Amino acid sequence: MTEVPPEVGRIFDRHDAFVPAGGGYAVETTGFAGHVTASEGEQWRTDVEVTVRAPSLQAATSDEVGEAVRDGWFETFERRLEDAPKATRVSVDLDEYVVEQDGEEVVVTYRFSLGTGNQAADVAKAFVEYVQGTYVEGIVPGYDYVGVVADLMDAASTGGSDGNRGGTPL
Repeated sequence: MTEVPPEVGRIFDRHDAFVPAGGGYAVETTGFAGHVTASEGEQWRTDVEVTVRAPSLQAATSDEVGEAVRDGWFETFERRLEDAPKATRVSVDLDEYVVEQDGEEVVVTYRFSLGTGNQAADVAKAFVEYVQGTYVEGIVPGYDYVGVVADLMDAASTGGSDGNRGGTPL
């Protein structure tokens, strides 16, 4: 993608979920690395690319995960992420959707076009949060999770402002 158009850049700059990073914007509302780039599209539209990097199931646990569990988890995660446009308040038609493994990470990429920069920013944020939420919903019980996934599980299982522990997110 090319440089973010100035008017779209101003929208992302004012949005509390984004900070400038790497020729686009990093999403700060999740534990996973979300990155968004935008460029001018056809007919006053904004072309958007959202990339989210999440740990693979094996990278998220200190335990050995069997191949069948790893493969099943990945396939289910991939299928569920395809529904991200249903999690938005606007109609989004994906131009491209890719989920691939890159070493110990799962890289999710969405490409789409929308009519306004405001919508583009809100949908991009929603997609990154959808990836993280879907990941947490798909956590396989019985493993000792580490890193950002352990942090997410801890945050999900802590209930109320008094610090009392609740159940797991499942």
